[in-house]
Amino acid sequence: MTEPVANPTELPADLEDGTVLAFLNEVAGGRKLLGRLRELIDAGAGSIALAAPQNQPVAGQIVDVGEVRDAALSRVEVTQEILDEFGLNSVASIFDPSPALAFDDAVRAFAPVYVLFSSLPEARFGLARKDLIEWARSRTDVPVEHVAVRIEDDAIRWDVTHTLVVATQTVNTPELVDQLIKLHRERPHRYTFIAPASGEISREEVCDRLASTMAALYRVEADATGQPMGSSEPFAAVRNAIEHYRVDDILVSTFAGRESKWISEGLIDRIEEITDIPVTHFEAGAGSRGESAGAIPVGAAGEGGEA
Repeated sequence: MTEPVANPTELPADLEDGTVLAFLNEVAGGRKLLGRLRELIDAGAGSIALAAPQNQPVAGQIVDVGEVRDAALSRVEVTQEILDEFGLNSVASIFDPSPALAFDDAVRAFAPVYVLFSSLPEARFGLARKDLIEWARSRTDVPVEHVAVRIEDDAIRWDVTHTLVVATQTVNTPELVDQLIKLHRERPHRYTFIAPASGEISREEVCDRLASTMAALYRVEADATGQPMGSSEPFAAVRNAIEHYRVDDILVSTFAGRESKWISEGLIDRIEEITDIPVTHFEAGAGSRGESAGAIPVGAAGEGGEA
């Protein structure tokens, strides 16, 4: 069994131009994962491979097999595009829905010299609820380092605000990105993005937009993760995210000056019925009526426009 990495800041001496495998279990991106990959490449690793099991993401109710596969594709594609933004090339693939089988297959496929296992802090599998990280370490002779997306220390860092951002078509608008950076500079933030179904925008386009926004946040040292949600209904995706993540507040973003299906169907009211967490409606862009962008009080007159 491979021993756990004693000090994650230490770099192995035997990378030898080999491949670093980043295994994405139910998560995408993450500033800590990006930083660790950059360190390993600088220390001598030659390439990066991304892998994800075709399993259910924690944020969002997806039951269709095709949608689960698309969710896995989104995780690797968003992460791959973020790495590309920072000059790190990578290859990517998706594997069996079982995280355990997927890990074995990924190790065989990429023959890594080092593994970064990116997941929630409590990563378990099977009827016996085995610790997935310890299991992974027992399956390979190379080091396996756990990159926890929800770093446990944050639970006692009350100076960090965890904001759930609900945005699809507006997710990369300059106004929303500027607002998120502004909030982070006023008080450290960690952002979790969910991008539910909205109009005719494709999964690939949502991945592009989300990756761009997350990269912009990483540049100001704000951590962020995200997941395009395919055809998931917005309210179900929000409800599920609240159950699985620490969330201090929620920001719902739509276009200013357009009729918003999310707003007209009462998304914000429905969210407020199930939680006491503060909810902000942010309007991005001037829209057709020339309205200014910005956060507006919930319940105020006016329509935003997520399709």
